[in-house]
Amino acid sequence: MITSPHNEKLKEVRKLQRRRERRFVAEGEDLLAAAADAGWPAVYELRAGVDVEADLLDGVSGLGSGTRALGVFEQRWGAVTGPLCVALWGVRDPGNVGAVLRSALALGASSVALGPETADPFGPKAVRASMGAIFQIPMARVGSVAQLPSPRLALVAAAGEPLRGPLQGTLVIGAERAGLPDEVVEACDVVAHIPIAGDSLNAAMAATIALYESTRVTAP
Repeated sequence: MITSPHNEKLKEVRKLQRRRERRFVAEGEDLLAAAADAGWPAVYELRAGVDVEADLLDGVSGLGSGTRALGVFEQRWGAVTGPLCVALWGVRDPGNVGAVLRSALALGASSVALGPETADPFGPKAVRASMGAIFQIPMARVGSVAQLPSPRLALVAAAGEPLRGPLQGTLVIGAERAGLPDEVVEACDVVAHIPIAGDSLNAAMAATIALYESTRVTAP
């Protein structure tokens, strides 16, 4: 059992809580179970009272209430795949990124693409917000719209036609305030919006509604 705060594993966890390299931290028994179910083994796990003293584990936890278990994992990146991909462009809030991963998995997306200036999906906040989806939905980094499956639909507030499903290809979603860059919109095949009474939705909410509409089967 680890009894020293200077242990190398604890040092690594502290470092990974601040910045990611090739590994990341997932905290909580539910996330460890999700990783195991997905066949994504941890480099190592630390459990309070088993592998490490409880107060030492709390000391490296990124949660305000501490944790009973955490794991360190190697990052995995895959390929962009269809028939339905979600692409995030400039979504800098890691909580939104994690929530999109969760919605993408729940609503049957094939993959999630992370465009330029999008938050790290392996950051602690994104991992927690994904509720384990990070271990199950394929993710890829992309640098241009051309790398995304066609047709590419740009979701833009109050522009284009109202979003109607079912759809295939790629849903391209930007940040709540900035939206999608003009050059990204121009590179897409279709522009659509979600009809709402207010001004905007955050990226996670917009992605969830769009995914639901995209996968909804309408009656003949």
